[in-house]
Amino acid sequence: MPRDIIILECTEAKAEGVPTSRYVTTRNKKSLRTPGRLEKVKFNHFLKRRTLHRELR
Repeated sequence: MPRDIIILECTEAKAEGVPTSRYVTTRNKKSLRTPGRLEKVKFNHFLKRRTLHRELR
């Protein structure tokens, strides 16, 4: 199976002292476009705005 299940966690929530939002998604293991950690802009329900979410390892 060429896809991994990953968890994305908000990077801005810890600095502001609110609970972190997390998303579960998949990524292609063999993709040359994403060699490092995946980063996406997703909606944080606690901060009520779109923030940067980074892959957990």
